[in-house]
Amino acid sequence: MSTTSPSLARGAAYGAGAGAVASVAMGMYAMIASLIKDTGFFTPLHHIATLFVDPTAMMESMMGAMSGEGSFEISAGPAILGLVIHMMTGAMYGALFGIAAALLKQVSTAVLAVAGLVYGFIVYLISAFVGLPVAAAIFGVDTLAEGDMNGMNPIGDMAQMAGTNVFIPEHLVFGLVVGVLYALSLRSTTKATVNA
Repeated sequence: MSTTSPSLARGAAYGAGAGAVASVAMGMYAMIASLIKDTGFFTPLHHIATLFVDPTAMMESMMGAMSGEGSFEISAGPAILGLVIHMMTGAMYGALFGIAAALLKQVSTAVLAVAGLVYGFIVYLISAFVGLPVAAAIFGVDTLAEGDMNGMNPIGDMAQMAGTNVFIPEHLVFGLVVGVLYALSLRSTTKATVNA
């Protein structure tokens, strides 16, 4: 099934919405992986929040899970902040995907899904090697001074701390969901236009 190309503004809007939702899917993947790795279900949200807050909530979440005392340790403020940062970042990356996809004439849902997977890997590369280290420098994120992560920067070294076996697949999930949701939004718009 093919879809029609929306305007760039509409593509950006659809992409932003798809990116925000995809960031939640990606976050759930990261949280489940963190739970399985015994580093705490909510640790990824606390980890993202270290862009603006100290890493106490992240460390407490991880230590609680690793000690066996609490895999679901949560500090609501940092967790919500982490979710908001992640969704805003997802919306931005989704908008870029939407603009690129809007430049194409007609693309099938399957092609957009595959393009989303490829895009997810590109987002991983940009985030791991450019975006996160630059964000850590701009916002003055301090390196950690305790435990096995001594000397690591929670934002700049996020890919290494999460592990590429988690960080790459979660970005592929993001890209796949962005591609599929973008395609579905085009289909629903096309159907609404035809029925009008």
